[in-house]
Amino acid sequence: MEQCFLDKNSDIELRLLIEAIYLKYSYDFRDYSGASVKRRVAHALRQFDCATISALQERVLHDPAAFMQLLQFLTIPVSEMFRDPSHFLAIRREVVPLLKTYPSIKIWIAGCSTGEEVYSMAILLREEGLLERTIIYATDINPASLDKAKQGIFSLENVRAYTANYQQAGGHRSFADYYTAAYDYAIFDKTLRENVTFADHSLATDSVFSETQLISCRNVLIYFNKKLQDRAFGLFHESLCHRGFLVLGSKETLDFSAYSKQFEPLVKQERIYRKS
Repeated sequence: MEQCFLDKNSDIELRLLIEAIYLKYSYDFRDYSGASVKRRVAHALRQFDCATISALQERVLHDPAAFMQLLQFLTIPVSEMFRDPSHFLAIRREVVPLLKTYPSIKIWIAGCSTGEEVYSMAILLREEGLLERTIIYATDINPASLDKAKQGIFSLENVRAYTANYQQAGGHRSFADYYTAAYDYAIFDKTLRENVTFADHSLATDSVFSETQLISCRNVLIYFNKKLQDRAFGLFHESLCHRGFLVLGSKETLDFSAYSKQFEPLVKQERIYRKS
């Protein structure tokens, strides 16, 4: 299957597939990183047992269920709770004291995947006495990921690994206080998501829907080309209130973007910025 990407027609086929997906299903991957999309489609070809990208295109155009399967490959949800613990520790120490000055708080977690980031943020806010006056908007383009995030059920094996992250991130309690173990799964306390609104939202095609005090978009922009990154930064800038906070992933930066002058670093090493 990999051979199709050595063929001179493969780039044309890939562009046609991405355009067809946009026209038929309104999912826009046209400004995603080319290398990233190629890798994901190559993996999908093997799983779909398609010899060419054109064959894959024909299948997903005529079978919406097949497209939803392909979407799982194109978005590849990969996350963990309290990922990069020093990042969450910096939020706790540097951002939370400033958030406490607001009477009510709105937080947007863009590209929330299967919810690990959402529950991490909710736990941190609860421990800092802020969760009850916070609304969290958790958005993603993948309906299957959003459904899993709403359930709050994760592999117990993974959750055990997340415990160390939680402790390093400055957690105040035993991590096990936040979930109930059942068979091989951890079911997280439903009160953690009482103030969470899960919604389908695309940074490529959708607009701003609320004014927010903090936006977390981590390890999403690395899959975008510069044009789409700038579109996302524009949405974030428009959504954030005066002096609001933007947090990015460890390999992401505002440097060299069209919006680099519109934000200032608060904790640059942890990719925490504040709207100028």
